[in-house]
Amino acid sequence: MSGHFELYQDKAGKHRFRLKAGNGEIIAVGEAYNSKASAEKGIASVKANAAEAPVKDMETGDK
Repeated sequence: MSGHFELYQDKAGKHRFRLKAGNGEIIAVGEAYNSKASAEKGIASVKANAAEAPVKDMETGDK
């Protein structure tokens, strides 16, 4: 099974998403959103931007 996003409502009533790897491990978590639509936009942003995003190694000062 490939990775997938899970969209859910937390205990405070905020909408969140998490990205799970194929083995079920959580590999990314989104912030708390006031609306489901905003959380869905967050997922879309990750999908659109993450594939080409460079890695900035903050431990070595690579900015």
